[in-house]
Amino acid sequence: MACRSKICNPIATIRVEDLLDPLVSAAVKERMQDMVLTNETLRKEMQLFRENIERGLKKATHEDAVIKCFPTYVQDLPDGTEVGKFLALDLGGTNFRTLLVDLDANKCEMQSKVFAVPHEVMTGSGVALFDHIAACLAEFAQEYGVQAENLPLGFTFSFPVTQVGLCSGILRRWTKGFNCEDVVGQDVVQWLIEAIQRRNDVEIDVCAVLNDTTGTLMSCAWKNPNCRIGLIIGTGSNGCYYETQTNAELFNEPDMGTGKVIINLEMGAFGEDGALDFIRTEEDRMVDENSINPGGQIHEKCVSGMYLGELVRLRALALVKEGLLFDATAATALESSNAFSCEMMSQVESEPVETQETTKEILGSLGIENASKEDMLNFRYICQTVSRRSAHLIGASMCVLIEKMQEPYVVVGIDGSVYKNHPHFRRIMTEKMNELIAPGYKFQLMLSEDGSGRGAALVAAVAARKKNELGI
Repeated sequence: MACRSKICNPIATIRVEDLLDPLVSAAVKERMQDMVLTNETLRKEMQLFRENIERGLKKATHEDAVIKCFPTYVQDLPDGTEVGKFLALDLGGTNFRTLLVDLDANKCEMQSKVFAVPHEVMTGSGVALFDHIAACLAEFAQEYGVQAENLPLGFTFSFPVTQVGLCSGILRRWTKGFNCEDVVGQDVVQWLIEAIQRRNDVEIDVCAVLNDTTGTLMSCAWKNPNCRIGLIIGTGSNGCYYETQTNAELFNEPDMGTGKVIINLEMGAFGEDGALDFIRTEEDRMVDENSINPGGQIHEKCVSGMYLGELVRLRALALVKEGLLFDATAATALESSNAFSCEMMSQVESEPVETQETTKEILGSLGIENASKEDMLNFRYICQTVSRRSAHLIGASMCVLIEKMQEPYVVVGIDGSVYKNHPHFRRIMTEKMNELIAPGYKFQLMLSEDGSGRGAALVAAVAARKKNELGI
């Protein structure tokens, strides 16, 4: 008789979905079907995603393309020979980090410090903002005794930027509460360089600007040379991948030897032209209409942490009103926008199916008391369906990138709170990718370690290595 143990048959491990499924009411399952994407539906989405990427890459169609496919001007990945000290600056919110990274033969030592950006600086002049950043950089460099070493610095700038060179990025608009209006339309690297020069007490070579997806790819590629994709699936979502330069028609710099360049997809915008209307639900449309950017970032609103909890809340509210979930009094508790978070969703799904203590506690915090066991299991099923849809959509898009690059084995470097904190996201995404990927392709999902910090330093390190090789 064949062995049926989990050791001999690891895939036979019972999944939480299989345990939950028979405990959920048929009416709730039926009501959730519009959020369950078949492989046929996902393959249609994959074809549209591929077509949108091709439009973004081509000069003739780029302007009207939804997925912009911006060249990052990063041509080389780490090869393990990067040695020395490098700086990184990670600006993406009300705090920013400075890092000193010491690379040596596959070892990476990091020192870092977090600085606050006061509200009056976030909304003041560009000079005030970048002078503040330069002052903090100088303080950090002096603390570690590298202020006179002119170390290469990689600048992770997590705001919408159009890159026009490895060391040049034009700010398109501010987000996340920043509003230094005089910087919009300007080169943020030049603002930083000039602020450093105004000080006369520190020498730093700002040699690259990047976003967090590029940093994620570079950070993982340093550990695994097969990494070709960087993915962020957290509060927001985006991806980048390693493309052949001749396919990236907007890329206009000389080939430094690889024939490749990292492309920043800006894939969260997928669907802004209506391409994803065939999978969007009433709740998707409500989330979009009530967002700060109606009509924008449609794909992101289906998959990222900023919106998943709200999708659960809206669907649960609809089911309460239809008499399928909780009692009528729960409607009042679920009326408040954003009352249920992605973090709460992950906590509900982390709990063993046979217990509902965490779910009961979370529902109580919302004002839903005395929910029945069946109601709590039905609510968990709503959470599960929303998070599975996200994992399936992300997995499908990764399959498109792997097949587009035509490399038989690709590592996908991933960062972000949804991927890291959701208990089943990685497994669900992997399972779906195995179903969808074309024959002959293999992949590995790899958790990134500090893409925005270490990744930025690695971009600077690779740029410095390349300069030395070419004698620039």
